[in-house]
Amino acid sequence: VLTHALHYASSVFEGQRAYNGEIFKLNEHSERLRRSASLLGFELPWSVDEINAACNEVLKANNLTDAYMRPVAWRGAESIGVSAGATKPHMAIAAWEWGKYYDERKSKDGIRLEIAPWRRPAPYTAPTESKAAGLYMICTLSRQHAEDHGYDDALMFDWRGRVAEATGANVLFVRDGQIHTPVPDCFLDGITRRTVMDLARRRGVEVHEREIWPDELESFEQMFLAGTAVEITPVQSVGPWKFEVGDLTRQLAKDYEDLVNGRIPNA
Repeated sequence: VLTHALHYASSVFEGQRAYNGEIFKLNEHSERLRRSASLLGFELPWSVDEINAACNEVLKANNLTDAYMRPVAWRGAESIGVSAGATKPHMAIAAWEWGKYYDERKSKDGIRLEIAPWRRPAPYTAPTESKAAGLYMICTLSRQHAEDHGYDDALMFDWRGRVAEATGANVLFVRDGQIHTPVPDCFLDGITRRTVMDLARRRGVEVHEREIWPDELESFEQMFLAGTAVEITPVQSVGPWKFEVGDLTRQLAKDYEDLVNGRIPNA
């Protein structure tokens, strides 16, 4: 109960999925876990290889082949106070069966997003490149607010008012057969996001990482989320803006499913 992480949010984590007994892009997740901790000022004594091995051991011990996994690292209760003092790093890894993040129908037909009442902070106010637990407080508040109003999730703007991300996944848009996605300069550059961008480029689709302002949303034809938990999830609306679940979104969702299940070479 007195762990430093619980009182002062000194905790980092990963979300990763296993498909057919293989943890997708495990090395990238383990590298990011160590980097996230370092950004919060504490170094993990476990190497990437050791974290990888532990994750695989947990998957095997739970007799799981398709699973969601949550490695989490935190500062312990060795000393109490804002200063980290003599706290030591701890780590745990959980694994469980978890199907679609949203129900099957919404994952196919698209989800509805509300505009979040909270914004992503500026990079000079928080370690925004870290997958840190404390940065998700406003995500929880925004998601709860959306659900209370009958929506599935929320779209967050950044501190400047630009389009940023959803509460637990990156956002990508389609216009004239090209993909547009916000520059991740104050939120996480997701592993799934990068994977989908690579898949799109394999198909010859142009991908633009750039500033996107809300008044541009009406010009996009399609929108989808990309993240380990949500995988590729189409969006049918954001507040007053409507989108179609188009061919490119469906194709990239299929490509991603084929990739994680080993049916096409890794991107």
